[in-house]
Amino acid sequence: MVVTALGHISDSCVGEGYNNNECFIMDCQPRGGRRGKGNRNEESRDVRLSKSLSYALRHGAIKMGLQLNSDGFVFVDELLAHQQFRSFSLQDVERVVDSNDKQRFKLCNHPEDGRLQIRANQGHSVQVTDLELRAVALDDPDCPREAVHGSYMKHWPSIRSQGISRMNRTHIHLAPGLPGEGGVISGMRPSCDLAVYIDVAKAMSDGIQFFWSDNGVLLTPGDAAGMLAPRYFSRAQRLKPSPCEIELH
Repeated sequence: MVVTALGHISDSCVGEGYNNNECFIMDCQPRGGRRGKGNRNEESRDVRLSKSLSYALRHGAIKMGLQLNSDGFVFVDELLAHQQFRSFSLQDVERVVDSNDKQRFKLCNHPEDGRLQIRANQGHSVQVTDLELRAVALDDPDCPREAVHGSYMKHWPSIRSQGISRMNRTHIHLAPGLPGEGGVISGMRPSCDLAVYIDVAKAMSDGIQFFWSDNGVLLTPGDAAGMLAPRYFSRAQRLKPSPCEIELH
């Protein structure tokens, strides 16, 4: 079911450099205690579907011949008719969307014809212009003082000197805190061992925009070059084996 392209065009870190969104990718590994064989098979099936949806809706819809609307939605009936999704049902899609604790996908009816449609809430490498993002203003009650970006210590020398890049994505992904802090929804991988904190007010005073996605992820396109420069870093932490502050310079 999972085509080779999913192994080659993934959200994981590739090549020599660092991928700024490598810690904000689909975490679809099975969770929980011991399960029966049938449940394990169903869980594995849901993982495959979740990863396939992530690839199609964030990166591959056009290459796959699917119609991607300007707001990022794809019609579910067209998606399920595609050869990569024919083994899945509407109930499978609804279950994966409902059970995703990070709310990565959105299902809704088209306002004109009522057809069911689905999109990824963020993480696109394809151009999506109408994601219904909510702009953040400094005087908003939910404007965070700091936002955190997750990465790995092996990339810290590059990040510290050059900043965080959105790479081939539309936005750099941030969160108002670490996973589990005050109900924070974050796609940060459990394996991340570096947290870089951004001074949101300082960045906004220089004209950098921030947006809330539908599922509560903080997004920014960065500056004109698609970067968050090191001057916007307020602090950094090594997360493992236990959190500790590290020098910015």
